[in-house]
Amino acid sequence: MINSARRGGRGAPWLRRRSLWCWVFLAPQVLVFLGFVAWPTVASWYFAFFDWDGIGLPDDFVGLDNFVEVASDPQFWNSFGNSLIYTGALVIIVVPTSLVMALILNSKVVAGRTAYRVALVLPVVLTSAVVGLQMKNIFATQGGVVNNLLEGLGVITDPVAWLDVGPAAMAVVIMVGAWKTFGVKMIYWLAGIQTVPTELNEAAEVDGASRWQRFRLITVPLLMPFLFVITFLQILDGLRVFDLIKTMTNGGPYFATDMVPLYIYRYAFEPSAVSNDAFALPRYGFASAAGIFYGLATFVIAVAMAGLIRFWRGRAGT
Repeated sequence: MINSARRGGRGAPWLRRRSLWCWVFLAPQVLVFLGFVAWPTVASWYFAFFDWDGIGLPDDFVGLDNFVEVASDPQFWNSFGNSLIYTGALVIIVVPTSLVMALILNSKVVAGRTAYRVALVLPVVLTSAVVGLQMKNIFATQGGVVNNLLEGLGVITDPVAWLDVGPAAMAVVIMVGAWKTFGVKMIYWLAGIQTVPTELNEAAEVDGASRWQRFRLITVPLLMPFLFVITFLQILDGLRVFDLIKTMTNGGPYFATDMVPLYIYRYAFEPSAVSNDAFALPRYGFASAAGIFYGLATFVIAVAMAGLIRFWRGRAGT
């Protein structure tokens, strides 16, 4: 027992040193979290109650005036509606098509499956800002690749103003956003499909179930948890889009593709674009209030998704 106590006595400092090293390795991540997540979040709530231009310390307390102004600004609701349209379109397009492609690429009869997977995932690793700049050139009215190709094929006689007309610009932005986020959702579906036990499909096939019946009665129910997660991730991708829109259309034409993150950015970093005054000062308090307003809307969507998942699990008895 004496030896055990001695070993324990010698071990205690070693355990403390080991715990200390754990905190040393965690420290960089903790500092990054505090500096780039926790502090900006707390500061945004604080600044939202002031009329502050970023110079000095905020001292002009306005209470809820910034929130009232955001809620009464038609331009905010225009950008909010555009964000919902963009997000909804991406969910409708990407979630089912990526599932279909995952089912195809999961089939053993498809040759070159790995090459197809790599090709479809490549857009995901591209920087959104670079994609936006390239797509702006590709869909340009004069000299754009798309117009040149369509004119060469005889499909059109005059150039199409893809990014200069509101509905067309929104359609192009949605198409590019879907192309950009398609690959990663397909990978998620592939991961989900590969969790489906092959024994269930084989047993159902022996019992005479058709391919469609096996998919509807076995694959789909087992993929429902993945459906909720993928849909939620796609909603987040749509709601927080910024750099793609900034470099591709900058919210134009006439704010037809304006999104809430871009709206917030203008008030915080491009005040001259809002007031048409080259010497206008930023409105960090107002931008913070708009960000909080939008964040709360995103939180409501997340809670709704969580409730939907709980409802489905209750019905499924899981």
